[in-house]
Amino acid sequence: MAVCEIQFNADNALERMVSVNVILPETGDGPFPVYYLLHGLSDNHTAWQRYTSVERYAASLPIIIVMPDGDRSFYTDSALKPKDKYETFITHDLIKRVDTLFRTIPTREGRAIGGLSMGGYGAVKLALKHPDLYSAAVSHSGVLGMMTRSLNGDPAWTKEFSDLFGADAAGSSNDVRTLAEKSDPATRPPLWIDCGTEDFLFDQNEEMHAYFTQLGVPHEYFTMPGDHNWEFWDQQVRVSLPWIAKHLGIG
Repeated sequence: MAVCEIQFNADNALERMVSVNVILPETGDGPFPVYYLLHGLSDNHTAWQRYTSVERYAASLPIIIVMPDGDRSFYTDSALKPKDKYETFITHDLIKRVDTLFRTIPTREGRAIGGLSMGGYGAVKLALKHPDLYSAAVSHSGVLGMMTRSLNGDPAWTKEFSDLFGADAAGSSNDVRTLAEKSDPATRPPLWIDCGTEDFLFDQNEEMHAYFTQLGVPHEYFTMPGDHNWEFWDQQVRVSLPWIAKHLGIG
């Protein structure tokens, strides 16, 4: 695989420069499907390559993997910061630029999205909210139930959460439960959801699995021993890539 870094100029929804890492196949003429892979809350666009072997795991696949910098945005257009439009950046500017720069399959059938923790939430949210853009989504240890969870009285996190989602986050267009309820069964993308049994987010994932099952949302759910760490995510990105390849028509 080949690797490059894209430095976006400020002509985008964020109105500032943004960094994106890309893994590219070195054989074949394309066009290639694209897997958008989102990082977690404390990471940036380099984390997946620094802490996992995702490049090696994808070496045999004719696929482009795009890893954008999402800051601490939860891949959301901020309720109070008008220039923090990360959802718009990911779903519009990033896709447009990737399809311009590389020989991609520029349709829903040629795109999937995944991520860990904050990025797991972002992947599921964006796939349910924009089913015209993504054919499948993967959540590793995703923060899937935060809209209905207590923030434990932490004033700093309460303010950050409020700045992102506004006062009425539960039931909004950023709430995974609400998006699943309103989604069209004919266009819902299939989901892969996993979480380690020692992860502090395990209960959230168990509850979302039960809720998706109740609604009939197509998903595959996996639990196994593991915590909220890179050892777990390295293994899960390895085992989930063939599933992504199958849904992109290359597996």
